Amino acid sequence: MPPNPPKLAFIGFGEAAQAFTRGLRQEMATLAISAFDIKTDGPEAAAKRADYTAANVQGAESSATATLGADLIFSLVTADQAEAAAKAAACCDLDGALYLDGNSCAPDAKRRAAQTIKGAGGRYVDLAIMTPVQPHLHKSPCLLAGPDAQAAQEITRALGMETKLAGQDIGAASTRKMVRSIMIKGLEALTLECFLAARQAGVEHHILASLETSFPGFDWPTRAPYMIERSLTHGLRRAAEMREVAQTVTDLGLDPLMATATAARQQQMGDLGLDAASIGTDNLAALTDAILAALAAEQP
Repeated sequence: MPPNPPKLAFIGFGEAAQAFTRGLRQEMATLAISAFDIKTDGPEAAAKRADYTAANVQGAESSATATLGADLIFSLVTADQAEAAAKAAACCDLDGALYLDGNSCAPDAKRRAAQTIKGAGGRYVDLAIMTPVQPHLHKSPCLLAGPDAQAAQEITRALGMETKLAGQDIGAASTRKMVRSIMIKGLEALTLECFLAARQAGVEHHILASLETSFPGFDWPTRAPYMIERSLTHGLRRAAEMREVAQTVTDLGLDPLMATATAARQQQMGDLGLDAASIGTDNLAALTDAILAALAAEQP
C-alpha cells in the first residue's frame, strides 16, 4: 500500500467500477472509496445502494458529494453520459484531483470533457480499459493519455493497476480503444447474425465445425455463446460505445459502415431485455432460441 493512500471516487458504479473496487479492496481493505451512480435517483435506487454496501464503498447522493476531497476520480459511465458526468463533476472545485475518464468515447468527446474538468481545477486523464474487467479486476490493462498521464500512472501503479502511457495528447488512448472496438464489438455482431441464421436454418453444428476448420484454435463452441451473452447483457452500453466509434471513424475521414451496423445490432440485443444468466450463458442453442423467440414476438 502507498504510504499515504489516496482517496478514490467513482462516478458510475456498474460492472467496471465494481470490478475495480473489488480488486482494490483485496489488496487495500481500508482504502477510502466513495461512489455515485445516477441509478440511485431512479427505480433501481435500492439495488444500486445494495451494490455500494456489497462493495464496501461510501455511497453518495450526488457526483459533487462523491468527489469531495478525492485524489483520484474514475468516471465509468456509459459513453452517452460521459460528458454529462464531467459537467456534473465540474460543478464543484476539483482542487487538483486526477480525473480518469475511462468511458468509451470518441477522442473529440474526451477533449471536450477535458476542458470541462480543467475549468473546475481538475487534472483530466484519458483512460482506456483495453480488455474485459473480468477476471483481472483492477489489474485489467489500461492506457493513459494526456499531460497528467504520468502522474496518473504513478498513483495507479502504486494501487496495483496495470497502466501504460499512450501519449501526451488527450484522445491518444481513446483512439486505440475506439479503433479496436470496430473488430471486438463487430465480431460480436457478426457472431450474433451468423448463429441466429444458423439456428433458424438448423445448421449451427455444421457452421461451428466449418468455422473451427477455418479458424483453428479459436474455440467457436465456447466463444460464440460468450459473445452472444455479452451483447444481451451489455448491448445498450455497447451500442452507445459503437456510436462513438462511428464518430471516431467519421472524424478520421472514413465511412463508418461496419461501426454503424454494429451499433444497430447491439442496440437491438440490449432492447430485448433478456436475462442471459437465466437462459444459460454457455448454451448456444438456448441463447439463440430465446433471441429468435423474442424477435418473433416483436413482429407485427
